[in-house]
Amino acid sequence: MVRCGESGGGCFGSRMGMRLARMCHLLVLEKGGLIMILVTGGAGFIGSNFVLDWLAQSDEPVLNLDKLTYAGNLNNLATLKDDARHIFVHGDICDQAKVLELLQLHKPRAIVHFAAESHVDRSILGPGEFINTNINGTFSLLEATRAYWSALPEAEKTAFRFLHVSTDEVYGTLGPDDAPFSETTAFAPNSPYSASKAASDHLVRSYHHTYGLPTVTTNCSNNYGPYHFPEKLIPLIIANAQAGKPLPIYGDGQQVRDWLYVSDHCAAIRRVLEAGRLGETYNVGGWNEMANLEVVHTLCDMLDQQKPKAAGGSYREQITYVKDRPGHDRRYAIDARKLERELGWKPAETFQTGIAKTVQWYLTNQAWVADVQSGTYANWVATNYFNREGA
Repeated sequence: MVRCGESGGGCFGSRMGMRLARMCHLLVLEKGGLIMILVTGGAGFIGSNFVLDWLAQSDEPVLNLDKLTYAGNLNNLATLKDDARHIFVHGDICDQAKVLELLQLHKPRAIVHFAAESHVDRSILGPGEFINTNINGTFSLLEATRAYWSALPEAEKTAFRFLHVSTDEVYGTLGPDDAPFSETTAFAPNSPYSASKAASDHLVRSYHHTYGLPTVTTNCSNNYGPYHFPEKLIPLIIANAQAGKPLPIYGDGQQVRDWLYVSDHCAAIRRVLEAGRLGETYNVGGWNEMANLEVVHTLCDMLDQQKPKAAGGSYREQITYVKDRPGHDRRYAIDARKLERELGWKPAETFQTGIAKTVQWYLTNQAWVADVQSGTYANWVATNYFNREGA
């Protein structure tokens, strides 16, 4: 892994950056086209999985731009430490001028935009960061991209793509008998997080229809898998179970989500980047609707088998019900038939196979879990789950 900067300014426009770019052949043209992609947020959960999967299947280099907030972790990318195909830049998508310099220096043929604040609970306690990153940051990225794209030669301009990664939460909530979300479902976001992502989706759409920017958007269901920061349900339950801590369940635990294994999501993004129709939205789901409590029971049962408690008994005994979060959406479900019909994608993993791989990864990578569970993380979990009035 080539690191092009440590503090936001990084290699933008620097002579060292120029040399590194040449060294990695990032400015080389192949058959008249540019041969690298830019990934924003590529040290986060989904972004790092995408980078790892991309470089496992392609020699096309990745320029990885990440602000390295609490959820951005370069340890996710440790296997790329000596891989010249991966160039890392520590930077913020809100810095429009610097992003434009980066684009002009490295000349990517596509941008895959993951960078976002993504945790509903954090958005409830502090919405400002979500507005800044998800709305203002996407706007700044779009403006820099538009300036860069407009100046490209015609063939490269036509081939360029901007893929915006979003969430099913923009659609709001479903009743128990409602049809799953489709690409034409009206937006009805119910949290500061989902509202900020809905705004970013609208911005991306507007840049296609107003300026002709070649964009495509994906809206995914709940991801799970390796490198998932343990503030989200599945990694939190695995980590707390192993530590002998309570397993917090919001309300009655009957909130339903569609679970999507992260590698399946990455495969869908690659396919949409390759062949998605410009200006279109594609929903990405796992066809795995399950209530949160059922997911937790599944995890407890798997851990009972694979790593039994020394004192005996089941991990289910650690389940604790806490006060539900404000505005908690009751059900999400994704209709992913458009993606299958138009582009031939469907998930390779069932929930049973995906969750087995996930549990095994966390049991095998205890050092990674311990590393991300800092004092700040512990304080956050206590505040969010156990220090609430009425919990």
